[in-house]
Amino acid sequence: MRAERMPRWWPAALLLAAMGVSAPVAWVGPRAPVAWAGVPPRADPAPAGPPAPDRAVPAVARLWPVGVHPPVVRGWEPPATPYGPGHRGVDLAAGPGDPVRTVAAGRVAFAGRVAGRGVVSVELTGTGAPPLRTTYEPVRASVRTGDTVRPGDVLGVLEPPTAHCAGPCLHWGLRSGETYLDPLTLLPPWLLRAGPSRLLRVEGVLLP
Repeated sequence: MRAERMPRWWPAALLLAAMGVSAPVAWVGPRAPVAWAGVPPRADPAPAGPPAPDRAVPAVARLWPVGVHPPVVRGWEPPATPYGPGHRGVDLAAGPGDPVRTVAAGRVAFAGRVAGRGVVSVELTGTGAPPLRTTYEPVRASVRTGDTVRPGDVLGVLEPPTAHCAGPCLHWGLRSGETYLDPLTLLPPWLLRAGPSRLLRVEGVLLP
């Protein structure tokens, strides 16, 4: 008689049986993890979050760039990747023609137009190397590149709204080199909490 050929996997099965290892066979789909004996399935890596800032931001601001305590129309939304979607700054409600002021002392690094919008950028004094840089747009500049500015100095006036906001707003940004940071971190706590001044009625005070 002709001897029947044994399957190729038969020696491996005999070896596993001699070692006392049971390896159940299961059919799995292309996305299901396979668990071998004693080896847990490999989990998919978690999606990367936004990059952490590489430096602390000193609270050097002495005022808001527009108004006294303007509403924040849209906050800072850091992108998960350098070129991913997000919001690289904050939008502050303001009206066309409102003065835009520098929040801290520094030097005007740029004053001009970018893609049809007026942009002013100020490098802040005493914030390390490279210095922190604040940006303000859309602004019709009244300063020039290279000018030295003090806290509260007027950089220009807010231009009419663009497609960036539904209404008139100032886009205020902050950068450290090529890294975008939250400009609100420049404000000390007392400025973040402060609201517009109000006249309060005082009872029992005699007029002179």
